[in-house]
Amino acid sequence: MSGRILGLDLGRRRVGVALTDELLISAQPLPPLEIRGLADLLDQLAPLIAGNNVAEVVLGRPTKLDGTDTDATGLADRARDKIAERFGLPVHLYDERFTSKIAQQAIFQSGLKLKNKKKALDSISASLILSDFLKLHVKKDSH
Repeated sequence: MSGRILGLDLGRRRVGVALTDELLISAQPLPPLEIRGLADLLDQLAPLIAGNNVAEVVLGRPTKLDGTDTDATGLADRARDKIAERFGLPVHLYDERFTSKIAQQAIFQSGLKLKNKKKALDSISASLILSDFLKLHVKKDSH
């Protein structure tokens, strides 16, 4: 694969965003996107995807602890279809069950005084989703 991977933690009004480095080693959080529906999300993703050589997208898919769908699962499924259709990129759905909790713990343990923890939480969650995806699905050359 040639290009970066974009990670998204989808919400109805705000979307956490993360992007890998060019070597696909790490995921860095980016500022979250404030959206008004899927069409707005697609419009805001266009410059991110074009300007960062994005080759794939990883989208968090919310489920209950037992793995069954939540009210938000359908939104993630529709977003996957719309992103793939508009940008012609592979879009991977990734189980995001514990990412928000882990992100909350990371913010708390860091001791950071964040002005808007909720916004930071979304992009840190996207970064965790993308980091997990990298560990499990992206083969790295061994030296």
